[in-house]
Amino acid sequence: MTAPRDRIRTASRLVVKVGSSSLTTPQGTIDVDRVDALVDVLAARRGTGTQIVLVSSGAIAAGLGPLGLSARPRDLATQQAAASVGQGVLVARYTSSFARYGLRVGQVLLTADDMMRRAHHVNAQRTLNRLLELGIVPVVNENDTVATDEIRFGDNDRLAALVAHLTRADALVLLSDVDALYDGDPRRPGARRLADVRGPEDLAGVELGKGGAVGTGGMITKVQAARIATGAGVPVVLTAAAHAAQAIAGADIGTYFHPDGRHPGTRLLWLAHATTGRGRLHLDEGAVEAVVGRRKSLLPAGVTAVEGEFAAGDPVDLCGPHGHVVARGLVNFDAGEIPGLLGRSTRELASSLGPEYERELIHRDDIVILEPTH
Repeated sequence: MTAPRDRIRTASRLVVKVGSSSLTTPQGTIDVDRVDALVDVLAARRGTGTQIVLVSSGAIAAGLGPLGLSARPRDLATQQAAASVGQGVLVARYTSSFARYGLRVGQVLLTADDMMRRAHHVNAQRTLNRLLELGIVPVVNENDTVATDEIRFGDNDRLAALVAHLTRADALVLLSDVDALYDGDPRRPGARRLADVRGPEDLAGVELGKGGAVGTGGMITKVQAARIATGAGVPVVLTAAAHAAQAIAGADIGTYFHPDGRHPGTRLLWLAHATTGRGRLHLDEGAVEAVVGRRKSLLPAGVTAVEGEFAAGDPVDLCGPHGHVVARGLVNFDAGEIPGLLGRSTRELASSLGPEYERELIHRDDIVILEPTH
């Protein structure tokens, strides 16, 4: 019988994510020994024929020292300046370190917008796959220098989960400065390591901490990333960077998040986790039952109100009568068109406005049901 963690040991394509605090000193400079130690592990696994994608944080942190900053800046402009300086430092270090093993790296910078826009999403997938085919180790990071809405993707944890699905990876390893997920603060006596997480019920009552001074993530973002990946059928190991060799060898270390067996299409995973609603459509109870309960398309007759500015093809959130988001979908009409359609049947709309209006607001193939946590 195959042990669950054998999926990590035998993975032919592996995504590894490392956080800022595992790569830098508290002063913000790159810790050469830490980077080399990580690369030693990855290069050894690469030598067995496994394709490696490295999702690496650290650009902003690496830029603190060269800019003479003693702490992570709070304003967006300085964060972007630090990222601009630090990204070059970070990639240069990886290039030099992997070169010790005759391996080349390729920098791939992504933004949340790249993952939200379908064409960009597909192009990123092609680029990553081609780099792997060419024997390159992609080093992926968020393009912090041009991020506008949020400087981080969730400390790259969510980005790593999406990249794992994007590249059809066999497993995801999340490396942090904590050796596992615990049911409470691991610094407190009595905190228990969770060796396995098979579903949300295993996380009941677990206290999830936030990130530190150098990084921006924490257990919250890591657990969210694990849920995204396992929901796409990708197993996840969460442990400390110091235990990277044991983790990717399938040892009983850290926390193993079991895949739940579902394998949603890339389109639905992208819609659920790589997009944010550009607006909202409020549904009556009948429409919620049709869309969520019976997986039907959304028709104008079931919509009571529209919020926001969006164009046809944009993702919008679908809300129930009490305002909670129940689903997300790609809308077929601009925001300005929809108020005149509300409460009317498609047949009536086609008769009065033309045959192009005899269609749903959102087709069922373009709707993903969201969990209550969204």
